[in-house]
Amino acid sequence: MIYFKEMIKIKKITFIIALITFLTGWSFSFADIYKYIDQNGVIHFTNTPENSQYKKIISESKPQPKLKKNVPSTAHYHQIVDNKSAKYNVEPSLVRAVIKTESNWDAAAVSQKGAMGLMQLMPTTANDMDVRNPFNPEENIEGGTRYLRYLLNKFDGDLTLALAAYNAGPKTVEKFGSIPPIPETQKYVKQVLSIYKNGSKSGSAPSIIYKVIYNDGTILYTNTPFPYEGYNLSRF
Repeated sequence: MIYFKEMIKIKKITFIIALITFLTGWSFSFADIYKYIDQNGVIHFTNTPENSQYKKIISESKPQPKLKKNVPSTAHYHQIVDNKSAKYNVEPSLVRAVIKTESNWDAAAVSQKGAMGLMQLMPTTANDMDVRNPFNPEENIEGGTRYLRYLLNKFDGDLTLALAAYNAGPKTVEKFGSIPPIPETQKYVKQVLSIYKNGSKSGSAPSIIYKVIYNDGTILYTNTPFPYEGYNLSRF
């Protein structure tokens, strides 16, 4: 029998546990908790029992990876890039650099201005390039690569002008005859060229880093997402 005095003590212990949990974010689900009632009816709680009189009341719960269904892998995008680059005679490293800069390989990306998909095609550009579904990776890469080829031809192979036109529009570039004095466009051209040159030197697709999050908050970074597909997996 627990006396009234002990009931107050239990409430106090419960309150302290709740307060500690609130202030520190600790979760007792990750530690075994034991209880012991002594001869005076006082209840003791601990995670380090001193003798066999302590009885386990909460078992440790080991962290399990969060499951997240239908997490897309971007690995097959690189094969699409290679195919479309060969079709339109555009270097794969350039297409990858544009995708990395435009959407960071997010096929569902939508900009504030309405640009869509991996290569961030504006509705008018998508229509001009015969892209019916800009969120379909193959259609989007097809349209974006075709558009890059068009711009490279239009500006006589001048890569910086073609990239500036990809960002600001060909009419804007024609108006200034050079990279427009638009901070966003200047930054864009510089970033794409940097990624493109690094990709060309390596001769391979740039590495994409993925982040895996477990229930206990543990974070794992990896460039090989395949063993973790189905977990809480995202690009970093």
